Order: sequence, then structure tokens, then C-alpha cells
Amino acid sequence: MSARVFSMLGATVGGGVFGWAGGQVGFMTGFFTSMVGMGIGIYVASRVHRSYFG
Repeated sequence: MSARVFSMLGATVGGGVFGWAGGQVGFMTGFFTSMVGMGIGIYVASRVHRSYFG
């Protein structure tokens, strides 16, 4: 699997999880936390990809 696809999956999962959690507080909180979650998801996915696939 390519690094771009892996990062896209990480952004989707991270943004969804963080957005849902922040959405429990409020709409704008959900928006901002989903942006943070996307960044964290991309970072974690790229680290995992680099670790497993070189």
C-alpha cells in the first residue's frame, strides 16, 4: 500500500474519531478537534507505514 493511501486512511480515521468526540461538546469543537485528529492521523499513519514498509 502506498504512503499516500495510508496517510489518507489515517486522516479519515483520525478526523472521524476526534470529530465525533468533539461533536459531543459542540459543533465548532467537533470541527476543530477533527482538524487536530486529521493531523494526528496523518502523522501516525506515516510513522506506521515507514516502520512496516520501510
